[in-house]
Amino acid sequence: MSTAQRADTLLPHFILPSMVLMGAILSTEVSAHGDTPPPLKGVAMPITPGLLDGDSPIVTNKAAAIQLGKALFWDTQVGSDGMACGSCHFHAGVDGRFKNQLAPGKLHRFATTGQSFEATASGGVGGPNYILKRSDFPLYQLTNPADRDSAVLFSTDDVVASAGTFLSRFEGLSQAKNGHDDCSPRADDIFHLGTLNTRQVQARQAPSVINAGYNFRNFWDGRANNIFNGVSPFGLRDQGAGIWVVQAGGSVSKQPLRLENASLASQAVAPPMNNTEMSCRQRTFPDIGRKLLTRQPLAAQAVHAEDSVLAGLRDPSGKGLRVSYDNLVRKAFAPRYWSSKTGDFGRPADLAAAPYSQKEANFSLFFGLALQLYQQTLVSDQTPFDTPRVPGSFPKMPEGLDRQQKRGLTIFLNAHCAVCHAGPTLSTAAHPDIVTPSNNFSSQRLVNRKTMNGAFNGNGVVNGMLDEGFFNTSVAPTDNDVGVGGKDPYGNPLSFSQQYFDKLLNGTPMIDPVAVNSCDMDNTFAQDYLDSELMDDPYIVGSCDTRGLYAKIPTVPVLLAELQKRKQGRALVAIKGAFKVPTLRNIELTGPYMHNGSLLTLEQVVDFYFRGGNNFKNSHHFATLVFPQGISSPEKADLVAFLKSLTDERVRWERAPFDHPQLIVPHGHKESANIQHPELAADQYLQIPAVGRNGRDTTLGPLKPFQSYLKP
Repeated sequence: MSTAQRADTLLPHFILPSMVLMGAILSTEVSAHGDTPPPLKGVAMPITPGLLDGDSPIVTNKAAAIQLGKALFWDTQVGSDGMACGSCHFHAGVDGRFKNQLAPGKLHRFATTGQSFEATASGGVGGPNYILKRSDFPLYQLTNPADRDSAVLFSTDDVVASAGTFLSRFEGLSQAKNGHDDCSPRADDIFHLGTLNTRQVQARQAPSVINAGYNFRNFWDGRANNIFNGVSPFGLRDQGAGIWVVQAGGSVSKQPLRLENASLASQAVAPPMNNTEMSCRQRTFPDIGRKLLTRQPLAAQAVHAEDSVLAGLRDPSGKGLRVSYDNLVRKAFAPRYWSSKTGDFGRPADLAAAPYSQKEANFSLFFGLALQLYQQTLVSDQTPFDTPRVPGSFPKMPEGLDRQQKRGLTIFLNAHCAVCHAGPTLSTAAHPDIVTPSNNFSSQRLVNRKTMNGAFNGNGVVNGMLDEGFFNTSVAPTDNDVGVGGKDPYGNPLSFSQQYFDKLLNGTPMIDPVAVNSCDMDNTFAQDYLDSELMDDPYIVGSCDTRGLYAKIPTVPVLLAELQKRKQGRALVAIKGAFKVPTLRNIELTGPYMHNGSLLTLEQVVDFYFRGGNNFKNSHHFATLVFPQGISSPEKADLVAFLKSLTDERVRWERAPFDHPQLIVPHGHKESANIQHPELAADQYLQIPAVGRNGRDTTLGPLKPFQSYLKP
């Protein structure tokens, strides 16, 4: 039985009307609500078949591919105007900037506030170039943070996220030494200081890249598909995606690619093409290839002499590498993807320019896979939580925890936190083989059916289908951002659950090739539908083992009737406003929290969950697990202490593999104009020094929690 199954079985005994009694249960020494998640140490990354193995692997030199990936991740030349992938992930895998990090609720469609800034809780004007303060958080403030029904002091649909590019149009490649593209600015109605454009800010907070290699899908809404097509984030959904491959006879043809367990590669190719994150509008990946292949990697950035990956390639000057990107691509990848000397592989928008080479046309393949292999080395598995368990203890207590942290772990388990933050990564969004390795029914438990509400909230008991690892905790109204309830650019649901429901209703095949077995759900259809309303499930993959009795699905007429009921009745697909469950590892250092960056401290996070979330009474709220529980001040301190035990000191001190080259990060603006582009506000910068394998020295000191950098 999985952690989630154990927890749901015990749930009715846990819902108690007395907050005093609830507090007593939270503080007990022995948990009755599931055992401690296992350590991460020794847990292998999901294998991508065909990438490194088989008769004809794509990558022939893994070490070179990791070198290529690390260089590309930190290189400011990748962006059109100085943004690197690392620009939003330089602080414990997330963004540590605090100036010009506000965005209006751009995903709050059909709302005027989605296109305009609001004043901040501290009384500031907000908007572009604003410097965040501690008193600006949380973005939803109550008179009593422990009572979600208390008076609301402040609320906004603005988000705290990451600054990216200026609004500009790509005109071509330039020879500028700083690696910037030739782009023409466009007037920005949202991000500007007077007549000067400021850098645009994203619609969601940047998730951590550390341990992201374990995720089945990436991005908050899961749009970075598990299958990498070599070109875009959307896997098999992008039916025009293909890469150029040299055949045995020397001819070259465009072929589809299907690399499973490669969502990091799918994620990696998105930001360089996004015209608010890293790119000017209308730039293509072959343009990036043409720009970078002949360039010196990290040309303007210092590389530490003891860099754990790049030291052997470091240029004698101390800046950049002594090899080209072309050299690294040739060394890392099989020749069939880059060796053609002839052929027309597409043309730039400037028709007078030469056609793209095979190497340029396939640069998205090299970029995505190299970044995946590099980021898969970013595993933080050396925490007090990852120490051996005390023999005979239940719940299993890591030996490295002190007394307060052990009390906090008991509270964590008793409050059902480990139902969503399960498995060694402390996230049910990880690959299902990692989250629930004992699951014997389907190979991929990605769609589940859970109890969404209980009698305590007045809505009665409702079972809903959902994407495992994606939940609506109602930190913001559902309409502000639908999350995994949204669609891809081709009109397909991002949600596996919605695809599965459409299959049950219309017989249409799921576009994502994932197995969904009706017998392998926490609450099967057979549990709350009558026998007369069900039919044998014709879509079972493999065997249901001893659960064959539950291999039933509702008939189409019954589903249609349910859809006409309030909140879809028993046919509820609870995906609107649902977001990926983030890992809790290094959470001490990865604020601000939630997809909208609305919570500043771990104490604010605990307040939110223990008052029951659901600030806005969202109908898709996961009330079974996020409901009012109550927690005392000492218990809160214990729980926060446990959460801090999930910090890997190598991350705090940026020791290998978390060391990096120098990075110069745009961090707000001056009041004056950019000299080269008078339409743009001049950048200010954070100087992030190069760090070697031994990490930050005492002069630099350790990385600190985000709130430590803010003024009151």
